[in-house]
Amino acid sequence: MEDECGDAVPDRATFARTLSALKREGSNILLVGAAPAAHERACHRLLGAANHDSRYQLIVTTDGDHVACENADSAAIERIHTIDSRAVLETETEPAAESGASSLGALGIRIVETIDEFDAAAGGFDPSALRVCIGSLVPLLREYDAETMFRLLHVMTSRVNRARGMGHYHVPLAPDHDAVALFEPLFDAVVTVRSRRGTDEQRWHLRETETTTDWLEL
Repeated sequence: MEDECGDAVPDRATFARTLSALKREGSNILLVGAAPAAHERACHRLLGAANHDSRYQLIVTTDGDHVACENADSAAIERIHTIDSRAVLETETEPAAESGASSLGALGIRIVETIDEFDAAAGGFDPSALRVCIGSLVPLLREYDAETMFRLLHVMTSRVNRARGMGHYHVPLAPDHDAVALFEPLFDAVVTVRSRRGTDEQRWHLRETETTTDWLEL
């Protein structure tokens, strides 16, 4: 099967096998596209149910652009942690942070420490037991240079990979935006979402095989 550009499109069975491998081995997924409702729906799918006995959720908020994807119940509260990135950045007072490197570094440290605490509590993560949601990166892109942002994302994606977790990162911008092109090499897949005729849809680009799916309903 080929898409309108003549590129090979994986069938559903191949796509399902690829997703299973991402769950087993750990993965980081970049969510792009200017469709807030579709971002939220995709987020719920990727974050998974927090009442799963072995699942841990880390949610990092930014500001008003954050996609609200918390879906936990009170029984799972000890396995859920939310980090307010604005609070972390505002309390970082080191004077050497003029370039933003120090303050964003503090955020990266907080995220890694939280994952380490989860890891210790779990006695080691099972595959895909750790689910991480990073809210919209757009507010941070307005304040920090791209190189500093790349370093932060490298720290986060590396830690999620080591935990064999599943992390997803919201960038509600067009797929051809410069920031998407810059960050894409850090991710296993880039998922473009859209809302069309009242239906939320997703299209996956799998970087290892350099293949892109059809549009799939969320």
